[in-house]
Amino acid sequence: MSTPYLSLPGTTMLAPLPAALVSCGAENSAPNALAVAWTGVVCSHPPMVSISLKPERYSHGLIRSSGEFVVNLVDPAHARALDYCGVRSGRDEDKLAACGLTPLPVEGLRYAPMIEGMPVCLACRVIQRLSLGSHDMFIGQVESVHVRGDLADEDGSLHLERAGLVCYTHGVYQQAAEALGFFGWSVARPEALKRRFSAMGKE
Repeated sequence: MSTPYLSLPGTTMLAPLPAALVSCGAENSAPNALAVAWTGVVCSHPPMVSISLKPERYSHGLIRSSGEFVVNLVDPAHARALDYCGVRSGRDEDKLAACGLTPLPVEGLRYAPMIEGMPVCLACRVIQRLSLGSHDMFIGQVESVHVRGDLADEDGSLHLERAGLVCYTHGVYQQAAEALGFFGWSVARPEALKRRFSAMGKE
């Protein structure tokens, strides 16, 4: 007998989602950061991502003014800072200073910094803003990506699994789950399976 389903009204239960610390800034304003789970890839060529913010959020005005933001992916060492930046407002305090976070300039952006120590930082320039209801979606073209040095080998190959990236599942922060496979593994040749699984630490 199959397991029955619980039927619920339409709601935002897409999970897990990246738990991102979005940094921003504007003219005559100090850098700021806020936690954003409503984020995702919207296009690969050109590379674009989206973030969705409530208009009343302080960072909404900064991003709308500057046309810039940086999506910083988070590791467990920065999970508490991520949460703090989600429950406090930049109107009231310097959240970066309160969390001991250091903003770093990004070449090509005037106002939005990346955050030192984050595993991956995607520097974006806003190309469109959509008012959707409770949230506005900012679509940003990814101008550059910055990956922390310990997550790359000398040959340039990336190992983001080393970061233990944090995700967000229905109000809970979690580490990304153990790797189960890779894109195309269901049809891969045996030698490719052996090579890729060995690289993933799965014999």
